Parts: sequence; structure tokens; C-alpha cells
Amino acid sequence: MVFASLEFLTLFLPLFFAFYLLTPQRFRNHTLLVGSWIFYAWWTPKFLILIIALTLLAWGAAILIDKTSDEKWKTRWMAWAIILNLASLVWYKYTNMLVGTLNEFLTGHQMQPVPWEHVMLPIALSFTVLHAISYLVDVRRKVVPAQYDVLAFSAYMAMFPHLIAGPIVRYKVIDKELRERVFSMEKFSLGVRRFMIGFSMKVLIADTLAPVVSLCFGLKNPGFWDAWIGCIAYTFQLYFDFAGYSAMAIGLGLMLGFHFEENFNNPYLAVSIQDFWRRWHQTLSSWLRDYLYISLGGNRYGITRTYINLMLTMAIGGLWHGGDNWNYLIWGIIQGTALCCDRAFTQRGLSMPDYASRALTMLTVMLAWTVFRASGFDSALGMWAGQFGLNGFGIQDEVILALRPMILLTFAIGLCCVVYPATAIAKRGGLGVMQWSMLWPVLTFAYGVVVLAGQKAIPFLYFQF
Repeated sequence: MVFASLEFLTLFLPLFFAFYLLTPQRFRNHTLLVGSWIFYAWWTPKFLILIIALTLLAWGAAILIDKTSDEKWKTRWMAWAIILNLASLVWYKYTNMLVGTLNEFLTGHQMQPVPWEHVMLPIALSFTVLHAISYLVDVRRKVVPAQYDVLAFSAYMAMFPHLIAGPIVRYKVIDKELRERVFSMEKFSLGVRRFMIGFSMKVLIADTLAPVVSLCFGLKNPGFWDAWIGCIAYTFQLYFDFAGYSAMAIGLGLMLGFHFEENFNNPYLAVSIQDFWRRWHQTLSSWLRDYLYISLGGNRYGITRTYINLMLTMAIGGLWHGGDNWNYLIWGIIQGTALCCDRAFTQRGLSMPDYASRALTMLTVMLAWTVFRASGFDSALGMWAGQFGLNGFGIQDEVILALRPMILLTFAIGLCCVVYPATAIAKRGGLGVMQWSMLWPVLTFAYGVVVLAGQKAIPFLYFQF
């Protein structure tokens, strides 16, 4: 079940909110927990046990950290809990890739491959592990108190708005609201509005561009225009898909009385790669900074160590995204290299005009998105060859056929939304800002539901991570 599906909109969400609003305030965490577990079990019931086990592990370890007086043992409890979380992630997410790489090597040297049955990746495991690690580290650093109420903590870990694909919600952000939150029509209305905007971004833009992306990235020898059409389409698809999901999650959080942090801030308007990472997937960027980059030493031990830490942080961040192939690691290394070059450039007092800096940043981002989307490194090389004109400058017939008027209109709308971000609308014709700002999401949402009714629900791209 995905947010952008009729079963979620017409079955799960109405029933959940009916029970939630009828539940007394002190028991709403219980309703949220049960509803979230049902939401997760709808996908893969057997893996719910794993999510519960990791939740209990983090909850119990935090209590041990809190009750232990010996500082060394506090660190040991934290470390063991983190290791067990990471071990589950490595097993489910990377074992297939590691065994596949080993078997490629063995067969390439005329040796028998290792017998192996594909391990299925549980949905939401990556984000569950990140939430658990941030909570344990914050308890150890005494940033937040340990939560002794297992049901409240379980509700935080399993909360369905952010469970599947983020945004990463640190425990300290919603600690007080887990204990006490007030339902209000104002928050609920704002949440509905954010949800409808995110739904429209996903269904009307991201999903419309999906066929073009699949077509272009599936070509064997894409020409210049084939490769760039596919890359631009994916650049828009990924943003409107993931930013749409984040908007829907934030909206659902508001409807429940929670305030999640924003996850996107017009990233394609960034003036540098550093600026891009302050705007793109902000909750992951800040997580990598606070729990990985700073833990590695940050910029405290000289220039060389700083560059190493940047490269390691982005490489690990890239590897976190996937375990199907090594493309995500390569993508992370590209991002780390770009950040190091940007840092070296600015620290030498060098600069360039904003228009040139923005263009260079977007070129870097889009070339990196190519390897991020490609099914393998050979596919990425083929797309890069097309983007640099090595396969000629023609455009294949199937790509021309795919560029229907609706696709071209979607391209145009996506470009306008990126270049001219939505702002508050001034009063017009006697209607105030709230009326206008609520009217267009309702209209686009209604149209999105009609579109969704005529097609199969498409999972969010970040579900695979």
C-alpha cells in the first residue's frame, strides 16, 4: 500500500483517522502504533517481526545506557546495539550484491559459483536503522532522555507517515509531541493541504515522466538527445517523487499533531554542490553530518583528514542507498569528489558568477543522477557516452513517440515548479491567501485521483532504499 493509491485514500486513511480521533488523548500513541503496524504488515507481514525486534533492541539499549553509571559501559551498550542494527542492514541489503560480485569473479575464472538464494530486502529497514542509530547516539550524548514507555517509543519507530521512505525524524524533534499533542482543525487543514500537494507532485509529474525515464535508460546505444531527455526526465521524476512523498509524510504528520522537519528546499536552485546538499534530502544530509562526518572527525584534524572524511561520508551515504549493484557507491564517490573540489575552490577565495555556478552544479548533479538511475555500471557508461555525444546526436524513433503532448506539458510544468518555486499568493478578486492556496491543491488532487483511478499505483522511488 502506497500513499498514492486508492486503497490508502479510500480505505486505510479514513478508517485510521476515524479510530484515531475517537481515541482518548492518552491512548492515541497506541492507536498510532497499531495502525502503523497494520500499514507495514499490508506490505510484508513476515518482516514486521524484524521491525519490532529492532525497535525493542533500541529501546532496551537506551535504557541500559541511561541506567549504567560507568561511561565505558554506556558506550559499549550503544556500540553493540548499533552493530546489531547495522548487521541486519548488511545482511538484507548487501549480501546479494557481495555474493553476486563473488560469483562473477568465480565464473570469470572458470570456478563454480557459490549456491545462493536471493535475500529479500524488508521495506523500511534502512530508515528504521537510521532512526535507531540517531536515537541511541543522542541518548548516549545526553541530547535526549531515554524513553521508558515502550509503546510510545514503538509508535515513534513505526509511525507510518515516515516509516517507509522518510523524512528521517529524529526522536528529539517529536519527543514532546509523543507525550502530549493537541489536535486542531488548523493543523489538520494545513496537513491536508501539504498531503494534496505532495500527491499531485507524485501522480501528475513524477509518474507521468516514469515511462520516458524507463525507455531512455533501457536503450542500448542512446544518442545525445536520447540520453539527455532520459536524464532530464529522471532529474524531475526523482525530485517530484521523493519531494512529493516527503510533503505527503509531513502533511500526515501535521494531521496527527506532529511537526516533521522539512526535507527539500528547492535543491535545483543551488549555487554549489555544498548548497545542493543543504537543500536536497535535508534530513539525511544532516544525519550524515551529525552521526557520521562529525564522528569521523569532521574538519577538526586538518585539510587532508577533512577531505578523507567528506569522501568516506558521501561514499557510505551512497552505499546506504542500495545493495543491488555498485552504482550507488560510485554515485557517492562522485558526490564526495565534487564536495572536496568545491571546498578547495572556495577556501582559496575563488568564485564564479551565480549563473555559471548554478549551471555547473546542475551538470554535476545530473551526470551523477545518471549513474544513480542506471541498472548497472555498463548502462551508466552507455548513458554517459550518449550525453557526451559519443553515440551520435540522433534521437531514436521510440523516444520521439514517447514524447506525447502530455509528457511535454509535464516537462514544462516541472521546469516551472523548479525554477519558480511556489510562493504565497496575494489577495485576488476578493479571495484571501488561504482560500487561493487551498483551492489549487484541491483541484490538482481531484484530477490526480482521477488519473490514479485509471492506472496502477506506482511505488515511490525511495521505497527501494
